[in-house]
Amino acid sequence: MKIPNKNPMIRFWNLDEETIFLNHGSYGATPKIVLDEQNRWRKIVEKDPVKFYEDIAPKALLDARKAIADFVKCDYDDLALIENATSGVNTVLRSLDFSINDEILIPNHAYQACRNTVDYVAKKTGAKVITCDIPFPIDNEQIIIERIMNCVTERTKLALIDTVTSPTGIKMPFEELVNLLEEKGVMVLLDAAHGIGMIPLNLEKIGASFTTSNCHKWLCAPKGSAFLHVRKDLQKSIHPLTISHGMTIPLDGTSRFRHEFDWTGTRDISAWCVIPFVISEISKMVGMKWEEIMVHNNNLVIEARKYICKKLDIIPPCPDDMLSSIATIKLNFEDFTKLSIHEPDSIHLELLEEYNIQVPVWYWPNPEGRYIRISAQIYNHLDEYKYLASVLENVCKN
Repeated sequence: MKIPNKNPMIRFWNLDEETIFLNHGSYGATPKIVLDEQNRWRKIVEKDPVKFYEDIAPKALLDARKAIADFVKCDYDDLALIENATSGVNTVLRSLDFSINDEILIPNHAYQACRNTVDYVAKKTGAKVITCDIPFPIDNEQIIIERIMNCVTERTKLALIDTVTSPTGIKMPFEELVNLLEEKGVMVLLDAAHGIGMIPLNLEKIGASFTTSNCHKWLCAPKGSAFLHVRKDLQKSIHPLTISHGMTIPLDGTSRFRHEFDWTGTRDISAWCVIPFVISEISKMVGMKWEEIMVHNNNLVIEARKYICKKLDIIPPCPDDMLSSIATIKLNFEDFTKLSIHEPDSIHLELLEEYNIQVPVWYWPNPEGRYIRISAQIYNHLDEYKYLASVLENVCKN
């Protein structure tokens, strides 16, 4: 089987030349120039750690927030820098007060780590978890809106809504959902783990109570860089998972919210310091505006899914307009009796070990089966997905 062509853009990344890397969605991948810039910041830290944390870091963090705010269209004072979106979900859920009369609404397509957090908080507080069943395959986004809104009651206090679902790769109608839910007095925690750098975001216009997003995924920032956006009227209720000096430091013209999140102890903040560089320089590196990168990746994943589905005689599980830069497909492979969502799938291992294809394959219970999720990033080439389709044609027959 002929080895597929690679996109020339891949030279900007450290990705293994022998691997067909179709899983940007799980952890992202950071370009070489960004890693070099991060190392430059780390050297600055070690030249004089005291000077860095006391004099240099405050401005660096401010610059990072301003760069993110400009990108996702919000007030930089409403942003907290955090390590990942799961931390953002934990921060909000574990800050809010829930009681036995409260309901937390979550779709069945939610990321398992976030579902675990919801269950933990509900068990601790006595709140009830309402799971909204969204079908997959699905014909249109109106089905999602109707299903979610039908689950809302007078007791619904918070709804956890994805921008793009992790297991099923559906772009949710999150803007309309946020508007409808918030109008009913339901706080929305927007899980935009697949958000910044993947789809256009205008947080002020969207108006969610809380939004969290990973910069290390589609923005290609270093690992451990994310943000939490909290609407001004709710900031007094939200505190970092680690309480530290920020709770009592004099404000000096800024907010307690900012102080608490800026300082939770000594840690490597170089991933945050690099964010302004990431936003400006990756665009220059690939010769495309970020809006163009998003459109390119969306077009590529649509074309890739179309080819794979045609090759394997699979009906696409959702329309093209419900895709972003990832797409999940149910394989025509009925042997899933011994599979677990928590264990590596044998097909995934075979694709990696025998064919050097890095792509997630997993068991999903609704409907029960084996699913594969492809990602499309600027360094990918359509030939890689054609190669995957040819390999799957053989593997799924075995």
